[in-house]
Amino acid sequence: MSEKKITTALVVVSHSETLASGVVELASQMAADVRFLPAAGRDDGGIGTSYEKIEQAVTAARAAELEVVVLTDLGSATMTVESVLEFYEDEPVFFADAPLVEGAVAAAVAAQQGKPARQVWQEAVAAGQLWGSAEDGAGEDCAGDGDGEPAGAGAEARGSAGDGAAAGDSAGDGTAKATVTVGEPDGLHARPAALLAQLVNNSGEEVLVNGIEANSVMSLMAAGIHHGDEVTVEVSGPHAEETLAQITDKLTNGFAPS
Repeated sequence: MSEKKITTALVVVSHSETLASGVVELASQMAADVRFLPAAGRDDGGIGTSYEKIEQAVTAARAAELEVVVLTDLGSATMTVESVLEFYEDEPVFFADAPLVEGAVAAAVAAQQGKPARQVWQEAVAAGQLWGSAEDGAGEDCAGDGDGEPAGAGAEARGSAGDGAAAGDSAGDGTAKATVTVGEPDGLHARPAALLAQLVNNSGEEVLVNGIEANSVMSLMAAGIHHGDEVTVEVSGPHAEETLAQITDKLTNGFAPS
C-alpha cells in the first residue's frame, strides 16, 4: 500500500489567532503532511477577520499548485470568505459550511488520504451533518459552495459487536470477517480513528467496523468505540485477508505513538 500524494491545502479562517492555531494543532495531529494556512484576526492583530489575510492564504496555496478548502468559525468570517472566493470561481477552491473543529478534522484526514479538494470539502460538510444527527437525532442540510451535493457521512449503522461472527471467518469470495477486542488505549477516537481511516483508504478495500464505513474518521469517532470494546470488522476486496490482518493487529495491539 503506497501513500497517496497530497493535493489539497486547508485555509482556517477565524476571528482569533489563538483559536485558529488550536484548530491547526489538533487537526495536524491526524494529518501531519497536510498544509494548513491559518488566516485569523484583523490586520492590526485584533479580533476579527481580514480580507487580505484570507486572500493571501488562498493565493499561497494555489501558488504551490494545491487545491483549497476553506473553513470558518463565525458568520462574519463566512461573508468575508465568500467575497474573496468570488475571484476563484473557476479554480478548485471550496468553502465548507461546517463546524470548524469537526470540519477541519474531517477535511484534514481526507486531504491526508490524497483526496481532491471537492471530496475533502464533501467530507467536511458531511462531518457537520453527522454530528448534528448524532446530537439532535436528525441532521440539518449544510450548504457547500452551491456547486454539487455533499457526500454522505458514511454508513450510520451502529451495529453491536459479537453478532455471531467468528474471529477470522472468511467467505472465500474476496471477503473476510473477524471479531476483535479493541486494545488501543484511546479506543477509536481522534488520532487512532484517523490512522485507521488512512490505512483503509490506502488499502483500496471496502472495510466496515460494526457496520460503519471505516474510511470515514468522523463516522468512526461518532460510533463511540472504546478500549476493551468488541468490534466486528468486515473487509471486501482482492486483498481482504491481508487487509483484515493489518486492521485487526492495529485494533488489538494499538497504533504506535508518533
